[in-house]
Amino acid sequence: MAQTAPVPLAIGQTFTLPSGALRETRRINVYVPPGYVDSAAVRLPVLYMPDGGLGEDFLHVAGLVQVLTSNGTMRPFILVGIENTARRRDLTGPTTSAADQKIAPQVGGSAAFRQFLRTELMPLVRQRYHTSTETAIMGESLAGLFVLETFLQEPDLFDTYVAFDPSLWWNNGGLVGQAATRLRAYNGPAKTLYVASSSDDLKIPESRRLEPALKAAAPPSLRWYYNAMPQETHATIYHPAALQALRLVFAPPTKRTTK
Repeated sequence: MAQTAPVPLAIGQTFTLPSGALRETRRINVYVPPGYVDSAAVRLPVLYMPDGGLGEDFLHVAGLVQVLTSNGTMRPFILVGIENTARRRDLTGPTTSAADQKIAPQVGGSAAFRQFLRTELMPLVRQRYHTSTETAIMGESLAGLFVLETFLQEPDLFDTYVAFDPSLWWNNGGLVGQAATRLRAYNGPAKTLYVASSSDDLKIPESRRLEPALKAAAPPSLRWYYNAMPQETHATIYHPAALQALRLVFAPPTKRTTK
């Protein structure tokens, strides 16, 4: 048999979306799991991820979704990755810390990025794909900070929030300082929160304050998990933590057995 010339290997779909909220065009990468067909009868939940470029975290998370949905340890999800253009601008909230303000030419753009998700990307995904109403978001480091900020400030945007080594040192720990008050004030529908911390994150005082705040103030409607992973570092936590989180928070319903 004659050899063939190499051709691109497709693992999903990609498109660009001009954004009024961000005043730029963003690239979006989408992975659709096995079992999804182009039929209105099949509607799947959607997992959104910042850091979703091909050179970022999209490929290994898509691989996890593929494996876990195929072996039945995760419910099928459509994965939507948002490729970064100015990561430190989009994933951080306002800060009064001079040190924070030095990390990039622009910081504190998380509200605009949330607006992009809420008013532009999520409606387009619902239009283009056969989705259910269930949504989730997952991220690490500054993306984990954005996940937790969104959970505390706009909890109705997603149903499930997954954060690994969230940068809770941002703004002198202001976000975790608000956590207990915001948790006690929440009286909406059921939500799920999963947080994992590596050995590096466990050294940060602001990060160590999160679990006590959840224990003290989480409402009954919040299903939450905190997973300390001292065997991992900030550089290694994403993949093993994502494996555990996806199996746990998106586990298929227990199948009933008949005699």
